[in-house]
Amino acid sequence: MNFYVMTLFPEMILQGVNTSITGRGIKSGAISVEAVHIRDYTKDKHGKTEDAPYGGGVGLVMQAQPIWDCYQAVLSMIEERKAQKEFIAGTASADPANIQTDTEPSSPCPEDDSVSFPAEDDAAGEPADTGSTGTKRPRVLYMSPQGRVFNQQMAEELSKEENLIFLCGHYEGVDERVLELMEAEEVSIGDYVLTGGELPAMVMIDSISRLVPGVLGKIESAEIESFHDNLLEYPQYSRPEVFMGRQVPEILLSGHHANVDKWRREQSILRTLKKRPDLLEEAVLTDKEKKYLDSVRESML
Repeated sequence: MNFYVMTLFPEMILQGVNTSITGRGIKSGAISVEAVHIRDYTKDKHGKTEDAPYGGGVGLVMQAQPIWDCYQAVLSMIEERKAQKEFIAGTASADPANIQTDTEPSSPCPEDDSVSFPAEDDAAGEPADTGSTGTKRPRVLYMSPQGRVFNQQMAEELSKEENLIFLCGHYEGVDERVLELMEAEEVSIGDYVLTGGELPAMVMIDSISRLVPGVLGKIESAEIESFHDNLLEYPQYSRPEVFMGRQVPEILLSGHHANVDKWRREQSILRTLKKRPDLLEEAVLTDKEKKYLDSVRESML
């Protein structure tokens, strides 16, 4: 799975994702993360990517042109990655003597202006066709407090994509026209305001990556965690057996795996009821588990 982050602070993204589990996933090739610097694509001689808003008001707005050209460059990267993958697949069993390896790689920051942001006169026109080569148009996620709130269900949905593009906004936001042209989906990680979209993008990449095959090792597992079946995870214990007078629950020392699994499942239901009862509306429960939940609710009245 490939993540492309359009940002004004690429070093912030790369420093964040190249550690821990996501860092291991990148090294293994299970995922890739490209931080693409929006400022590299501005046509302003001073390197500006933002300007005052039309209509007046405080603050600055990120301009459409640098973002649009950056987006076009990312699409080119995706096409190039696809072509390389197809070339490798097509030549894997070919005679090595017939494989040419002296081709020059394309520039990551092309100077070709054949694809540019529409002039103000025709800004209402249709955006460039990004599907002419047969590649599925990648989803663009704009980090915004006004967007759909990110959750585990959305992480599972996005983990099925091959390519995802993130746009990290700053200042007072982004020119609306470029969001429309990219068909960007606004996504929020919570009802609060941050200084930029980099942290939300990294949060989402971390969460989505855990669901990509090959990212988690044998020790970690994404199968039974908080929000599995829309339930919170059961309480966990490790050595020592007694800590400051507190004993590990006896059931966990019994060695009876079926009883342990039943206890853990009931604890997940109980913990969800106490901490996040709203999740139970869409929880996946068996008939026995529903009866257990009803009995717990009655005991709490």
